Amino acid sequence: MRLWAPSLPIFLISIIMAGLVIAIKYFGVDVPVAGPIVKRSLFDVLLLAYIVLFFGTVIRKL
Repeated sequence: MRLWAPSLPIFLISIIMAGLVIAIKYFGVDVPVAGPIVKRSLFDVLLLAYIVLFFGTVIRKL
């Protein structure tokens, strides 16, 4: 299997999602739009961020 570097938008999406989870979990940041969704399912959002990053490295055109 050959891997490629993810595109910048894919990388930024995964970093923002993971950063949002960390900020809400450890620093108590309250985000008005995504906060309630992320607070209910921190692990799911973090897993989704890494799935996006995984597909960005496996699939070349993403």
